[in-house]
Amino acid sequence: MNDIFATYESEVRSYSRTWPAVFDRALGSYLYDEDGTPYLDFFAGAGALNYGHNNPLLKKKLIEYIERDGVTHGLDQATVAKRDFLATFNEKVLQPRGLNYKTQFPGPTGTNTVESALKLARKITGRESIISFTNAFHGMTLGSLSVTGNSMKRGGAGIPLVHATPMPYDDYFDGQVPDFLYFERMLEDSGSGLNEPAAVIVETLQGEGGINSSRPEWLRGLYDLCQKHGILFIVDDVQMGVGRTGPFFSFEEAGIQPDIVCLSKSIGGYGMPLATTLIKPEHDVWEPGEHNGTFRGNSPAFITAAEAFRQYWSDDALERSTLAKGERVGQVLAEIAEEHGGAIAKGRGLARGLGFEDSNVAGKVSKAAFDRKLLLETSGPSSEVVKVMPPLTVSDEELEQGLQVIRDSVKSVLA
Repeated sequence: MNDIFATYESEVRSYSRTWPAVFDRALGSYLYDEDGTPYLDFFAGAGALNYGHNNPLLKKKLIEYIERDGVTHGLDQATVAKRDFLATFNEKVLQPRGLNYKTQFPGPTGTNTVESALKLARKITGRESIISFTNAFHGMTLGSLSVTGNSMKRGGAGIPLVHATPMPYDDYFDGQVPDFLYFERMLEDSGSGLNEPAAVIVETLQGEGGINSSRPEWLRGLYDLCQKHGILFIVDDVQMGVGRTGPFFSFEEAGIQPDIVCLSKSIGGYGMPLATTLIKPEHDVWEPGEHNGTFRGNSPAFITAAEAFRQYWSDDALERSTLAKGERVGQVLAEIAEEHGGAIAKGRGLARGLGFEDSNVAGKVSKAAFDRKLLLETSGPSSEVVKVMPPLTVSDEELEQGLQVIRDSVKSVLA
């Protein structure tokens, strides 16, 4: 039956090539193929499954909602499900962090929230140019591609990607150039040719770009620079938000309050499509219907999202657990890197990576892990980093099991 996919599905498919199995069931940290073979999942839907597969706490609320014929498709109409989402999100997430945002539902995916953020920043400022960063990834539609660094992804656009200027991400010059020396000089030099930017868009930890984690002081410096020059500050927290780095938002450690925050992936709780764009109230200058989308109101995802806020963000237990598990992953990856020269451990929280000088190694490690029934993806401009992103709900036993597979897989490839 595998021939069905090769025969009828587009050549654009990718993950099914990396992991040649036909999956049928999923629960917690495991996917099961059609023969019932379990695969430990250290990919978590590219960060869309922070609470694991088919989380029973969320599933219960979802089934209840569906069985009572709750609204499934609601556009942006007022619904009980949306009201519960907004109220619970503010009570459990925003208010405890001293954050005041209006919530926009721009469409169901990460690139939708990025597109709305870019569009709104241009409307607010009347400027066109957006500053992005080397090795950034923000989505696959034309606006978000324009602020993405990967040349292969950009090439798929088929047209010039304009009105965006890349700047060096944290430690791009290996500490040899002071932070923002180049960017600030370009801003202040009337002869630089840099168009006055509407906004900066940044990931505090670049997932697809190679698990590149920025320092809190670098983020604060960037935020202060934007404040000084009247540039809006957008954080793309699509993959690294909702607890992936420990705190709910990946920028909390830096003590900043972005003008706009992009969320998707795990915001829906259950892996169903949902995206939000968080906007400081003074920047909410949209006209009614100026930005919309048929599937911007995914009510079942509102249900599971609100329940996830109640279950996991009423206290700091998940945050503390994620930080502790992340430290354990980092420790093991550092040990592996020390054992095998030329490797480097990267990341924070439960977004970790193992980078290799030889860009062919990471893919081979991913394949060796799959052969041992562990799902690991690669990232980075040359796919040179093994990406370790289990569900935040992974048990200590499952974590150790997966880490041992990573040890064995690296050893088998580099032996």
